[in-house]
Amino acid sequence: MSSHFSNISGSSRSVTNPYRVLIAGGCYSGLAAAINLLEKCDTIDSPIPVDITIVDERDGFYHVIGSPLALSSNSYAEKAWVKFKDIPVLQRPDVRFVHGTVSKVDPESKTAIIIEQPNKVERPEVYDFFIAATGLRRVWPVVPQSATREKYLEETGRHIKAVVNSTAPVLVVGGGAVGIEMAAELKEVQPHVKVTLAHSRDKLLSAEPLPDNVKDCALDLTEETGVEVLLNHRLKSSTPIVNEDGTETHEVEFENGHKMIASLVIMAISRSIPSTDYLPAESLSEEGYVDILPSLQLASDKIPNAKTHFAVGDLIHWSGIKRCGGAMHEGKYAGWNIHQMMLRDLQGKEPTFNELNPIPPMIGLAVGKNALSYGGEGMKHGKQVMEWFFEEDLGFRIVWDHLRLGGIKA
Repeated sequence: MSSHFSNISGSSRSVTNPYRVLIAGGCYSGLAAAINLLEKCDTIDSPIPVDITIVDERDGFYHVIGSPLALSSNSYAEKAWVKFKDIPVLQRPDVRFVHGTVSKVDPESKTAIIIEQPNKVERPEVYDFFIAATGLRRVWPVVPQSATREKYLEETGRHIKAVVNSTAPVLVVGGGAVGIEMAAELKEVQPHVKVTLAHSRDKLLSAEPLPDNVKDCALDLTEETGVEVLLNHRLKSSTPIVNEDGTETHEVEFENGHKMIASLVIMAISRSIPSTDYLPAESLSEEGYVDILPSLQLASDKIPNAKTHFAVGDLIHWSGIKRCGGAMHEGKYAGWNIHQMMLRDLQGKEPTFNELNPIPPMIGLAVGKNALSYGGEGMKHGKQVMEWFFEEDLGFRIVWDHLRLGGIKA
């Protein structure tokens, strides 16, 4: 296997010749990597000039774990998406945001192809270090699909209006974490709306490697919010029906023969796909996740300069349930490790890498006014757990401060 270091080049760096760092993805892990790397490079005793480019298909930071509330509350939707130009800590001359996507990465030449919005202009971008942080491709309504804040507010506004005006139950299909949180938030914010959650298995959270008492607690908390839960109900069909007054409802049938009428059917069962098609195939697992070393560097020894390429967040092939906290942790480690490689390049210091350990199953689940947590200390649930893990805004304030997006150092 090749060493951790390869072809960084440049024992002398200056403001006119900084290390160029390209980050694909501006959510939890990508921003954590950028901010932690900048913090290390800004040290007074040994400053290192860097130039960071962050490419994202959205024009701002979107708090993904707040989606269930953003799709229930117009005021929260306004809060959950912050344009990159309005994030104080990253308003500096050595950080650039590009609204677009990375379509290809060539590790050998250390060149990426970027397609910029809105005109889809294609151009090359040369870098010294690359971080893949584009996460998973999630469909509507798991997350909004808009690329701009203005379109996103229109998208969520239409959805909320349809929920508010419902005359029959709103049906959420899929009893995983997303479906549970979405159903619970709808009922919490719009208590007059009848909400039904249908799941194909005999327990909620059935796809997660969690003990039965956690899954049973999730059911109890969901029903406490006033959501009707239908277990062992696999969706067979949903047929739109236009009523005499012009409104549309859906005639829903399940595999067990049960039928119901729903004003709105919200699908929360889609399998998310890693957004990694721009990376070399040799770097990916069969499912499309990025194979990494514990240092978060690409694991493949068939890829030139693999050790100057990092992957963080939901797209990595690693143990554990995909979580916001884990993504930020990985981003922080990547920032640290890149800084260590810079110090070796400039000063000949042997690096001390932060390395990921295997991550056991753990989860934090917001269910109305209560939350459930499970990890090394077992299961806890209740209003106090909600305060610890999510507060009143599904963790927005916690994440904003943890990432120091407001510019205040931790």
